[in-house]
Amino acid sequence: MAMIAVGVCGGIGAYKSVEVVRGLQKQGHDVVAVMTRSARRFVGELTFEAITRHRVLKSQFEPGANADIEHIALASSIDLLIVAPATANIIGKFANGIADDFLTSLYLATRAPVLVAPAMNTNMLEHAAVQRNLEVLAARGTFFVDPGAGYLACGWIGKGRLAEPADIVRAAEQLLIPAGPLRGKTVIVTAGPTHEAIDPVRFVGNRSSGKMGYALAAAARSRGANVVLVSGPVDLQPPAGVELIRVTTAAEMRDAVVPRARQADVVIMAAAVADYAPAETPAQKIHKNSDTLTLSLVRTPDILAELGRQRAGGDRPVLVGFAAETTDVVASARSKRREKGVDLVVANDVSRSDAGFEVDTNEVTLVSADSEETLPLQPKSGIAAQVIQRVEALLSHSHPPVRT
Repeated sequence: MAMIAVGVCGGIGAYKSVEVVRGLQKQGHDVVAVMTRSARRFVGELTFEAITRHRVLKSQFEPGANADIEHIALASSIDLLIVAPATANIIGKFANGIADDFLTSLYLATRAPVLVAPAMNTNMLEHAAVQRNLEVLAARGTFFVDPGAGYLACGWIGKGRLAEPADIVRAAEQLLIPAGPLRGKTVIVTAGPTHEAIDPVRFVGNRSSGKMGYALAAAARSRGANVVLVSGPVDLQPPAGVELIRVTTAAEMRDAVVPRARQADVVIMAAAVADYAPAETPAQKIHKNSDTLTLSLVRTPDILAELGRQRAGGDRPVLVGFAAETTDVVASARSKRREKGVDLVVANDVSRSDAGFEVDTNEVTLVSADSEETLPLQPKSGIAAQVIQRVEALLSHSHPPVRT
């Protein structure tokens, strides 16, 4: 994800900057804090060093710290500069090109987007000089998170309080999202196996690790999508910035996916959903009372087929299925695409030791209505990126209903 510098200035809202940093980290970003001298009178630099795991940057003249002219080196490496809180003083310095500390020098040196969150007394905010400086910055392309209105530290009630950390993080995310077909789109990705209970301690399941689905969720998120990851029981860390919904059974996965698909732009069914589940599940463990045990199994919901019927020949959401096979892999994928009415099927041979289940690599064939493309053996992250590129192409065109 992105490298972000958070500039902290000397205002009572400086304590909120800690939550801004935390929020950015939860989205997967690497954050370094830059503090003015006044800011350190409100919040200790040790707080920021502890949560960022980076040394707080505060002086251009710190002994031994400037071998690479540090403010220039940082200016070249960050993807975004956030200033929160931004006082009237720092806004004036930015507007007039004053560079008398690390933060102001960083501002002049960087070509990364700049996001400013002003915070000050109402009269200060409304003063003609401050308004002029804000206009100057806006004309240069600076982005702003407007201050909120309410009870101020000075005892006044009015506009000027620092925006809420969540709003600042949200504004930063919007600036960092790459332009492209997935920007702002909702993508649902399913991942992992489902477990269908035989009794309280046993289940019917499969060997899916969830790695392919999680890689797809990460790839979609990196392209600016709002990602909902519906995950079966796996031991994986979800990608930063995605909404995670944990499920266990095929029925639970169906209930999580189908209603949400009506508002989604893309649904990628990468999960290895169990095709059958025990017809009955006793409340107590089944004991070994005989040499054989007969289970009666019933079909589980066919989620992908239901999504195809729900779409009813329309073009949204784009539907992507997976065909995990051991024989006739591509032929099975062709049939699955036609029968379920989906746009793209990703076919892979799970009998291989170097592809499919429980490994970090995969080799797949992308089967659509008018083409078949084999992607050679590579990390699942690479496969995911190419599948998402194909999804973007489908979104870029108002594709016709799936041909049979």
